[in-house]
Amino acid sequence: MPRTKTPQIKKPDTYEALRDKGESKEKAARIANAQAAGTVDHRSNKLDERSKDDLLSEAKEIGIKGRHKMTKSELIKEIRNH
Repeated sequence: MPRTKTPQIKKPDTYEALRDKGESKEKAARIANAQAAGTVDHRSNKLDERSKDDLLSEAKEIGIKGRHKMTKSELIKEIRNH
């Protein structure tokens, strides 16, 4: 039977705090791991500075449906709320 790769949480305390606030498991894990890697600002505060193509790639990576029909501001909103 093949082994499946289990995602690892790099900052469990942050993850648990986000889950307690009602965030999804996926979003809490993504934020906790981004904080551990020191890239959290890239994802949240500087979205306005990124190109639409970059935002589309980000939306694809996190599984946002209908992303190609969205404007840049709609993409930013969806990424922030995902």
